[in-house]
Formats: sequence, C-alpha cells, structure tokens
Amino acid sequence: MTTTTLAVLVPLLPLLGAVAGLAVGRAAPGFVRPLAVLPTLAAAALAVVVAVRQGGNTVIDAATELTPTGSVPISLGLHIDGFAALVAVLVGVVASCVQIYSTGYLREDPRYPSYAALVSLFTAAMLLVVYSGDLMVLLVGWEVMGICSYFLVGHYWETPEARSASLKAFLVTKLGDVPFLFGLFALATDAGTFRIDGILSTVASGGLDHPTVVALLLLAGVAGKSAQFPLHTWLPDAMAGPTPVSALIHAATMVAAGIYFVARLLPVFAASAAAMTVLAVMAAITMVGSALAALAQDDIKRVLAYSTIGQLGYMAGALAVGDRGAAVFHLLSHAAFKALLFLAAGAVIHAAGTNSLTAMSRMSGLAKRIPDAYWTMTVALLALAAIPPFAGFFSKEAVLVAAEHTALGDRSPAPAGAGWTVLVAGLLTALLTAAYALRLWLRTFRGRGAEAPDHGRQPIAMTAVLWVLAVPSLGFGLSAALLDDWFDGEALTPTLTTAVLGTGLAVAGGAVTYAVWRTLAARAVPLAGIPHVPHPDADAGLVEAEALRLPHPAEDPADPGRALLGPLHGPAADGFHLDALYRKAFVRPVLAAASLVRFLDREVVDTYVRGAAGTAKGLGWLVRRAQTGNVQTYLSALLAGSVVLAIAAVAVANAFAGA
Repeated sequence: MTTTTLAVLVPLLPLLGAVAGLAVGRAAPGFVRPLAVLPTLAAAALAVVVAVRQGGNTVIDAATELTPTGSVPISLGLHIDGFAALVAVLVGVVASCVQIYSTGYLREDPRYPSYAALVSLFTAAMLLVVYSGDLMVLLVGWEVMGICSYFLVGHYWETPEARSASLKAFLVTKLGDVPFLFGLFALATDAGTFRIDGILSTVASGGLDHPTVVALLLLAGVAGKSAQFPLHTWLPDAMAGPTPVSALIHAATMVAAGIYFVARLLPVFAASAAAMTVLAVMAAITMVGSALAALAQDDIKRVLAYSTIGQLGYMAGALAVGDRGAAVFHLLSHAAFKALLFLAAGAVIHAAGTNSLTAMSRMSGLAKRIPDAYWTMTVALLALAAIPPFAGFFSKEAVLVAAEHTALGDRSPAPAGAGWTVLVAGLLTALLTAAYALRLWLRTFRGRGAEAPDHGRQPIAMTAVLWVLAVPSLGFGLSAALLDDWFDGEALTPTLTTAVLGTGLAVAGGAVTYAVWRTLAARAVPLAGIPHVPHPDADAGLVEAEALRLPHPAEDPADPGRALLGPLHGPAADGFHLDALYRKAFVRPVLAAASLVRFLDREVVDTYVRGAAGTAKGLGWLVRRAQTGNVQTYLSALLAGSVVLAIAAVAVANAFAGA
C-alpha cells in the first residue's frame, strides 16, 4: 500500500470500530472489547508505519476536491509533515492504552459499549485533525471531539457533578469555537483556499492581508480547546468523567488539538507581532495561575487537571516565541507522563475508595497495596517536575531554551518581550510544579492514619498499561536526539543556564514543600475516619462513581499547600473565582435576559393573542345572539337600519348645503 492509503486508514479504522461497536454492542456484547481495542491498536501500528515512511524530512500532500463550493473549494486532503507523523503515533498509542485500561477499569459498567465506541470516535476525530490538509475537514474533527467530550465527561450522568461538567465543557469550548470559525473563513478569504499548504505558501509570500485579526480569532478557539486562560475553567470540572477519559483528553486529544493547530499554522500567527505577544501573555498567566491553583486542590484529579493546564501553557509559550519544535516535543513528552498520571490515579482511587487527598492522607500503606501504581506514578511525577533524566526535563528545557533565545534576540520572529515573559513565567512555574507534584505524592502515599483497605492487585489490563507508559516517561527525552528530522531538524538540547535555573528551582520547590510537610506532620494529631470504601471486588469505575458522591473530609492540618500559599490558598482553591466572575458577567445577564423574554412572551405576546381570541369570540357571540330565526325580527331590523341610514344621509346633505 502507498503511504497515502495507509494514512487514510489511520483515522478510518477507529471510526469503523466505533460504528461497529455501537451496532453490535447490545446484540453481541462479547465483541465490544475487541472492536474497541483492535482497530485502535491497528491505527497506532499504521501511524508508526506512516511516520517511518515519511521520515520526518518530507511532506506528504494529497487532496481530492469534495464538491464545488464557489471561489474557495473544500477538499479531502492530507498534509503530513514530521509533526503530524509523530502526533498521530502519540494519539494512537495513548488511545490504545486507554482502551486496554478501560477493559479492566469499566469491566462491569453497563454503559461500556457506548463508552468504548465514543472513545474510538474521539480518537478518529483527533487523528482527522492531525492528518487533515484542509481546514474545513479539520473543523469536522475539531467539532466531533467537542461532542464526544460532552458524552464522555457526562458518563456518570446520575451525579449532578458529571451533568454540569459535561454541559460546561461543551458550552465553554463552543464559546471559543465561534470566533475560531470566523477566523478560518477570514484566513481562507485572504489565502483563497482552505488547503494548509496553500495557506502557508500565501503567508510565505506576504499575501495575508489581515494577519492580526485572523490570528486573534483563531486564538480564541485555541484557548477554549486547549484550556488556556481565560477559557480554561471547563477542564478541572471535566474530572467528573471516568479516569481513562481524563487520561485521553489530557494526553492525546482535545486539549492537544489547539496546540497542534497553532504549531501547524505557526507562520500565520508569526506574521503578527501583536498575536505572538497576546499568546505569550496568555501562556504566562495560564502557567503561573494553574500551578498556584494545583497547589491548593484537594481532589487528586483536579490537581492533575490544573497541572495539564500549566503544561499546555508551556507549549503555548514555546509557540509564542516561534519554536514549534519545542512545543510539539513537550506535547509528546507530556502526553506520556500525563496519561500515566491519570491512569495511575485511577488505580489509587480504586484502592482508596475516594478521590480526596485529605482522605488518602489518613491512610497508610497505599504504596504497599498498589505497588504498580506507586512506582509508575512516582516516575510520572518526577517527569512532571522536570527532574533529570526524566522526559519532562528535556522537553521543558527545550521550551525555556527557546524563550531564552527570543529574550536575548538571538532568533525567532517573536518580540523579545514575549521571550522574557515566557522565560520568567516558565521558571516560576517550574518551582511551583515541583511543589504541587511532591505535595500530591506525599499526601497520597505517605498517609499517617489507619491502614489502607486491601483490594488486592489491580487487573493486568490496568497495571500492564502503567508500565508501558512508564517507559517513554523515563526515556523519551534521552531519545529525542534521534528524532531531529521530525522536529524541523532542530537540536532540542538544554543549555547550561536554563538547565541549572530550571532544575535548581524545581529542587528548591520540592525541598521547601517537604520541609513544610515534615514540620506540619510532626505537629498534627492523626485524623480519624475514612470515607466509605466499596467492596474490594467492585469495579474500579463503580468505585469512582461512588467517590463522586462522597463528601470530602475536613481539611488536613498537615497540608503543605495551605502553609505555602498563605492568603492565596482560598482564591487558588476556587480557581481565583473566575467561575464566579463568569457567572456574574455572563451567566446571570443571560438568565436575566431569558427571564425577560419569557415574561414578554407570557404576559405581553400571549396577552395580545388571548385578547384577539377573546375579541373574535365576543363578536361571534353577538352575531350568534342576532340570529333568532324570526323573519319579522329580521324585517324590523332591516327597516330600522334603512330609516337610520336615510336620516343620516339627510343630515349630512344639510350640513354640506349650509357650508
């Protein structure tokens, strides 16, 4: 088969698996798991073959026009460069791991067939975004992901948290998609085509007439999809969905789509210094704000959610300084250790029977109960904290190096101010990231209370995936030098300055957090009481659904986050009250407008309608009363009317004669 044919099969196989899974889910449940896993595994294998054939240094372009649409045609096209080839492999591998993990995690869930089909459709949509060479076709995958996220986040629809989270995720991302759509149309109008290669050629020749307007409109959609400030608030709440869904969204789909889109069309954004500056400021606020919020969260998955927002801020920062190689490198590295973190968190939630860090800090022995999750999560947290030689160190340093070069004016089309903004924010975030990573590890695996419940070993489908993902979390950074051809031929190696500063700040953040924790733990009295834990044989997904309903225990006096943040703890725990601000600025006015419309409809419009109906009814009653059926009455009325008309005519004639 040709490379183009194989590339077409990559998104097609998960799509067919989703359709088949929905078709036979109820009639033949035994086929659901193979239809979920095998097409995704095959797509991952084909993505690897496509990447090897593409080689990183060539671009594969192929297109066929779908239908004549006027001046700007829409085509079904492929545009596969090194970045597309690598990201497709990432999506296939992570989606395969999630599908395999889910066979054990949700093995008794009655809605597993629809869940597995939606995950496959989600995967197919992201692969369509990755390989698409036409922006309108890319938009199809972009929107399908939003729809899938709505259903997957709301999988536990019995709980109000899941229902509200799914609706919030859908609405917030759609809010960004509206200007994004206008940006696509404006871009195609300037370039005369929706084809990505045609757009890049137009930008290279200076033919883009409105680069700032186009770039800012597109950034709104990117901010919504990739959870960047100020449209990031949906992502922490989306943790109400099953943990494997969280792993998929945070590692390989949905939030990665926005970063990948900017990386693919970076010349469009680089054509506007204003857009690059806006992107840099947005990334800096996202990095620092999310790291502070993560340090104050009590839910293990919300900590990881804010962590994802911060790491996406690093990627956006790399793009803001014009280095898409560093951005995609961190995207790939982050995908490995973030998928591992979420899947390990699922094992922890199953073992502890709760998602509350406060409850876990009252349990001792979790590390012994779930050794696979303990060791792999430790590896992933070290990668998140960017401790060498783990993968996160190399990819994060690539971002800091790119920001350093831009700040010093060595290269990049971005302004030097953007470089300094990203560099300072990135270093501060490195300090905070190590602090909240160690805080999570200490509160999860170094509890001071009663012995953790024994649920036995996790299913092999869950533990095997953890160790598979631990390999790239540890070694991907070391092997990145072999992938230079896929990163525009750039050497993604750290410099001494950024390595010392970044690692030093990370070590300092971890050391201070540990010292504060030791001090507080020595003073605190061990807290009693552990939330209800479901039966040891309960399905992990059912345990998580039950955990959503459990109230979180009182605060832990040995929580280092509260001591480190001080007066910032309250606002940080509440996401700096952005949701409250949005409720006042947008939700309440919309609800008030809806109430006004309802009042006008019921009290004004309906009043006129009812009045018109009443008038017609009254006239009908009068006419009906006049219909007596008596001929003498009719003749009398006719004679009386004639006399009245005659008198009126005489009176009018006299009036005119007198005038």
